[in-house]
Amino acid sequence: MRVHWTLLRWWPWLDTRAQFVARIPPGGALLDLGSAEGGTLWRLHQLRPDLRLFAVDIAGEPQRYPPGCEFCRADLERQRLPWPDASMDAVTCLHLVEHLHDLGAFMSEVSRLLRPGGAVFVETPHPRSLTLPSSGGWFPLNFHDDATHVRLVSADELTREMIRAGLQPEPPRLSRNWLFAASFLGFVFLPTSRQKLTARLHWVGWSACCVARKPT
Repeated sequence: MRVHWTLLRWWPWLDTRAQFVARIPPGGALLDLGSAEGGTLWRLHQLRPDLRLFAVDIAGEPQRYPPGCEFCRADLERQRLPWPDASMDAVTCLHLVEHLHDLGAFMSEVSRLLRPGGAVFVETPHPRSLTLPSSGGWFPLNFHDDATHVRLVSADELTREMIRAGLQPEPPRLSRNWLFAASFLGFVFLPTSRQKLTARLHWVGWSACCVARKPT
């Protein structure tokens, strides 16, 4: 199930991530942490082609990233990133922190890179992901369906780490695409499929997100 993010330029409120990205200043610098194969980067590029994109992943596939995206291969728990202090207007981190053992160094680096007034968006599985049935591993329905998950990271822990790093967090909330959530009603009586399970995750609110801003 896909939505071309150019459609969200006019209705960013339909998607929690798009709402965050839509507020970045024109021509701003956006750093995506844990970019993997680049799917998120392309959606960001579709929504905001004016942004300057930067990406970090311990592996990554930079050949698949949008043109002009600057890539750094790094271990976010151990390495300092190559960009100067206060060089980023925004940082996105989607489903990465549950793969980390410690958030301290990671969040300190986020704070270092953000400009005053800049913001970070962190998304991670909600505790309710532990209550869903397992898909057997072919789709991450239950938190433990992904064998690379290290631990569940609560919104409270994320908030504490953000404050410790000198950031000002907003109240945590669920992250959803409301088009996907609404489509679940049409899948209820259909056989199980990747599209149906994706819609179900957005319907139940599988992901939590925390946003924090660097003081001006």
